[in-house]
Order: sequence, then structure tokens, then C-alpha cells
Amino acid sequence: MNIAILASGKGTNFEAIVRAVKKGDIRNVQVKLLVTDREEAFVRKRARRLKIKEVFIDPSNFSFREDFEKALVRVLVREKVELVVLAGFMRILSSYFIKKFKNKILNIHPSLLPAFKGVNAIERAYKYGVKITGVTVHFVDEKVDHGPIILQGAVKVKPGESLEEVEKKIHKLEHNLYPQAIKLLVEKRLKIKGRCVEII
Repeated sequence: MNIAILASGKGTNFEAIVRAVKKGDIRNVQVKLLVTDREEAFVRKRARRLKIKEVFIDPSNFSFREDFEKALVRVLVREKVELVVLAGFMRILSSYFIKKFKNKILNIHPSLLPAFKGVNAIERAYKYGVKITGVTVHFVDEKVDHGPIILQGAVKVKPGESLEEVEKKIHKLEHNLYPQAIKLLVEKRLKIKGRCVEII
């Protein structure tokens, strides 16, 4: 299966996925390319180091979001991408794009959805005083951080822990959970039933 990873930032999840593929933890998968919407994103350096093709699509070249997404779709179709993996891609995708890759887009979110949807989820959960937070991998639908949940993992917030310590635990969990979810999908072990995802 050919996958593309879309990212906008540092790219730690991107690297975790690529390394899992290279190690053989996820079989029958090729990471065809990285697509980013930020020219200065550090993830581009990771892609070059890991010898993954990378494409920068500049949103400022397009007047409308759909035009940007049409350019993105052209790149993905050209590379025969079958699965789109969002790894810190800081753009909300339209229904146009989601319909093009229905049930073929995954996202990871640093909270136990449906709690703390949207940006700065770790910090908001921490400031709220939660005792348990975590990570969610889910299919992408037209709503933000809403699609059917594939996997979740929990992290305990210990008394006196700093936000930075909680963030480190969350990121470590992300790097384990995301490759697991991709592996399940590639092995055709996921069955969507409404909002529920059955692992078979």
C-alpha cells in the first residue's frame, strides 16, 4: 500500500512511521512521499535524511482552499497514494478532499477524544486538571477531530508533573500508537460500523 504523510511541523510522528516501515513492523507499505504546506517545516529535513520524497505546496499560491486541495490531490494521484496519514498537518481539510479519500485518511490527536478537540489539546487538558489524558488515532470525516476512533492510549498525569513532562509522555505514546493503527488498516483488520471501528 502506498501512503503519503502530510505534516506541517517538526515531524516526529512522520519519522516514527517511516522507521516502523523500514524496520518491517508495518509490512506491504511504502511511504511514497511527505507533503507539507510550510516551507520552513523541520519535517522536510527529516524526509531528506530518511530518503523520502518530499513535496512543498505553498498555500499562498492559491486564492481558495479547494484550489490548494486540488493541487494536493493531483500530487497524491500521480504518486498512486492509497492512504493519507495526517501527522501534525495544520490545515482543516474540506469535504471535497475527504470525499476523494473516503475512509482512507487517518489523523492522530493528543487527547482522549471527544475531550479537548482542536489545537493545544495537551496544554488545555493539563490546565483543566485532568488525571488521565492520552492519544487518539481516528479516521477523518468532515468535522474536526470527530471521525470513528481506531485506537486510544491513556497517560496518567501525576501530581507535580510539568506540562513538558506530560507532553513527552504523550509524544512517546503517539510514536507507538500511530504505527499500530496503520498496521491494522494495511492488514485489513478494521471494519467501520457507524461511529465504531471493529478490530478483527
